[in-house]
Amino acid sequence: MRITFNFKNFDPSDHLRKYARDRFGKLAKFMTGTPDADLQVNLEVEKFRHIADIVLTGKNVHISAREGSEDMYSTVDLVWDKLEAQMRKVRDKDKSHRKGGADSQRMDAGNYEEDAGVPRKPLIQKTDDFSPKPMIVDEAALQLESTDNEFLVFLNAETERVNVIFRRKTGDFGLIDPGV
Repeated sequence: MRITFNFKNFDPSDHLRKYARDRFGKLAKFMTGTPDADLQVNLEVEKFRHIADIVLTGKNVHISAREGSEDMYSTVDLVWDKLEAQMRKVRDKDKSHRKGGADSQRMDAGNYEEDAGVPRKPLIQKTDDFSPKPMIVDEAALQLESTDNEFLVFLNAETERVNVIFRRKTGDFGLIDPGV
């Protein structure tokens, strides 16, 4: 994977360039079968806002992400999270297409159980160990907004309780605080 950097309105440090190259170089693990992918990294500073605009192009892949914060290293981390989420979606979608579509198999099994008159029992597909990160509600909302996830579990730094912030159908966010 070829990585190209553009810097605007600031002088890049070697450490920042190495940090970004190491961070974005991890995208290569998602790009199996596409060794000739190009990653364009545009970093700029506008007054106090540090902005990263990333464009990844390869065979059957075109992904872009844009993020900003008050620190360039944080911005690189935020935009990396967006890119990683998008790449996971592309990879998972590609896997399901290669297997012949898992959805059609699930639909057949569901129809069989309904015809037999037996209610379907939901199965737990995956279990993860997770330790929520401490952050304030506004920070959690910003992080959820920067991803395509439906919810985010976090440790509320103000109340020291585990909270869940979720995306509503209206586009707004909801908050679940079990201590209230």
